[in-house]
Amino acid sequence: MTDERTARRRQPPRPDDFPHRVVHTIRFRDLDAQNHVNNAVFLTFFEGGRVPLLRDPRYGLWVEGAAYVQANLTIDYLAEIHYPGEVVIGTRVARVGTSSLIFDQAVFNTDRCAGLAQSTLVLIDRESRKPRPFPQDIVTRLRAGGGAVPEVG
Repeated sequence: MTDERTARRRQPPRPDDFPHRVVHTIRFRDLDAQNHVNNAVFLTFFEGGRVPLLRDPRYGLWVEGAAYVQANLTIDYLAEIHYPGEVVIGTRVARVGTSSLIFDQAVFNTDRCAGLAQSTLVLIDRESRKPRPFPQDIVTRLRAGGGAVPEVG
């Protein structure tokens, strides 16, 4: 019996599998003593793929008086990335809960999947710091998006 992470490794995704893609330039400072991109930089890549969806007004996910906090992040490292070059970070919505949002993400270098991530974010009230339910319009749009975060009009 295989678990979900093992299955993801066997059939790595392609960039086209992700409705949202961001390009980042690999910096020399991203390298470690092994002369490849340090594992910690992958977290920065994945963050760079999520933040535009959460903060850009076109996607309408920002909720006044609330904030998103990272509750969980799982990364599978599949391949080395070297300097110079670029990476493409793909992001899609995997699940929408009452106050949580799960993103599936992948980082690609020359169309090769170098890493996979799944992150859970929770919407919290800024004052109480307790989970806060999503407004219904956001839930409806996200669930209708089929993995994409539809832009608002």
